[in-house]
Formats: sequence, structure tokens, C-alpha cells
Amino acid sequence: MPRPKLNPTPEQREKVKTLAAVGTPHEQIADMIGVRSPKTLRKHFRHELNSGSPDANASVAGALYKKAMAGNVEAQKFWLLHRGNWGKPAYQRAPAPPPFVVAYEERIEPEPEPLPDSSDGEDGGAE
Repeated sequence: MPRPKLNPTPEQREKVKTLAAVGTPHEQIADMIGVRSPKTLRKHFRHELNSGSPDANASVAGALYKKAMAGNVEAQKFWLLHRGNWGKPAYQRAPAPPPFVVAYEERIEPEPEPLPDSSDGEDGGAE
């Protein structure tokens, strides 16, 4: 006998969305709502799985924004650094210079001039 077709309830949909928002793996979500496999979970709860995390991020960003607008300095700093891109330097650093290289040049000594030949007889030998 085949399994009965899954008809998700609004409570199951909300639970899947909440669990997906906090990063629970699909295998664990399937176990928690009584679905046999993650494939079945994805088939019947695709919208909830896809929208859970972005909705949670939007809620947290909204709460942070409200705190920043109410004067919370830490929330203002965080918002400006991460959302306002104030953490990037306004200048670019110069690239590092290339490494210092020492070149060795071989010194070539000039050849010495040959000594005069003593067999010329100039210096008077014993003749």
C-alpha cells in the first residue's frame, strides 16, 4: 500500500520556515516534522526553505536599524561599518616594493704583460 500524500499544515510550514531561518539542516527539519526524507521536505516546503533565512536576516536588520535610530551608538557603528561600507579605507595603499636584489659582477683582471725574454743576449751572457 503506498504512503498517503503529504498535505502540509500551516503549523508545519511555519516550523519549517523557522528552522530554516536559523540554519537547521534539511535532514533534521525532515525528522522534526515527521517527513521521511529531505527530498520530500524540499518537494513540499520549497518556499519555506528558501525564504526562511532571508526573512530572518531582514528582521534582524530591521531591529538593528531601529536601535541605531534610537541612539544606540554600537548599533550605529555596526550599521555604518557593515551596511554603509564605512570600514573600507578611502585610499589605496601603494604596492609593496619588489625585494632587494644584490647582483654579483665578476671582475676580470687584465692579463699581466709578459716579461722580457732573457735569451736575447742583451744582458751579456757568457759568450
